[in-house]
Amino acid sequence: MDTRKQFRILKRNNISKSGLERLPSERYEILNEDLEPDAILLRSFDLRAQPMPESVLAVGRAGIGVNNIPVDQCSARGVAVFNTPGGNANAVKELVLAGMLIACRNLFQAWDYLRELEGAPEEIRTRAEAGKKQFSGFELPGKRLAVIGLGAIGVKVANAAVALGMRVVGFDPAISVARAWELSSDVEHAEALEQVLDDADFVSFHVPLTPETQDLMSAHRIRRLRRGAVILNFARDGIVDEGAVRDALVDGQLHAYVCDFPGALHHERIIRLPHIGASTRESEVRCAEMIVDQVRDYLENGNIRNSVNFPNLSLPRRGTARLAVTHANIPDMLAQISHCLGRADLNIVHMANESRGASAYTLADVEKPDLADTLDEIRGIRGVLKARAI
Repeated sequence: MDTRKQFRILKRNNISKSGLERLPSERYEILNEDLEPDAILLRSFDLRAQPMPESVLAVGRAGIGVNNIPVDQCSARGVAVFNTPGGNANAVKELVLAGMLIACRNLFQAWDYLRELEGAPEEIRTRAEAGKKQFSGFELPGKRLAVIGLGAIGVKVANAAVALGMRVVGFDPAISVARAWELSSDVEHAEALEQVLDDADFVSFHVPLTPETQDLMSAHRIRRLRRGAVILNFARDGIVDEGAVRDALVDGQLHAYVCDFPGALHHERIIRLPHIGASTRESEVRCAEMIVDQVRDYLENGNIRNSVNFPNLSLPRRGTARLAVTHANIPDMLAQISHCLGRADLNIVHMANESRGASAYTLADVEKPDLADTLDEIRGIRGVLKARAI
């Protein structure tokens, strides 16, 4: 007797229990090894280091960054890659604010100084009082914060900084309409990267790592900041040129560099954290629930929400069966799919198509459940990457 459930999910990292519980046990099987899964759920697991099973329809990242996923390979095979924008935004925002406070009040340096004092309690108190002047800092109200990247996290950072009394300027040439509505009207908009950096006391990055953003914070851009500025990088390692940062710390152009990544470069005013931006219980739960819901909706209904490689497309179910086709964004594709359905005497009761760059996606609801022969014909169309009946 075949006991295989309808869908198999390969779990490559620990995913919050509250997320996995959203997969009905009578339909889903959770795997810890490669047994022809329909989808893969992961966090930081490096999926690039091993072959991907042919059975995979979707990869779900419980978080934002997808540098650990071979997205181009997935796209070429018609595999949808999902992430969870906004799921960890509050957690990262809070850590960015903590980073600003740690830097401007010299908290780590003061803590290290006190930990190293030895002697009787009275002697330690005397020496601590005498040495505290070296840790004199500055306050946030009135300081200028440059926010580069106004997605879910950047908008929250900008709005929180405004609430703290800071002067905030943001730069993001690709800001979405939804994020623009969320942004405080007190945030100044910069038209160019150099403009947002001019005379900034703090700069915080919230952009992905791409060839265009590699070493985005370079030596000549650091010089545009106000002397004694603080750079915060809670986005991706590689966005900031750390060699230029070291030189700027030595000559006093920078007061501190706070980042969420390990590295070989050390300096008393480089504050490193071990990539804990999203490491809160609440964030892990939100991201797990989001990614499970998105992958489940894709497997069961073919709907795409928050994909990094295919267009978003959601269609209410109508008809008896649904056809989901991932294909190249080329002319005559819809006509060819429709002709295949017509030749099989399958009436289309609902249909939608969206494209994103070189990729496109089509959903079609039909009145008859038997699509086996039609699927084989559609898969033979040039440019079709994956076709399935739901």
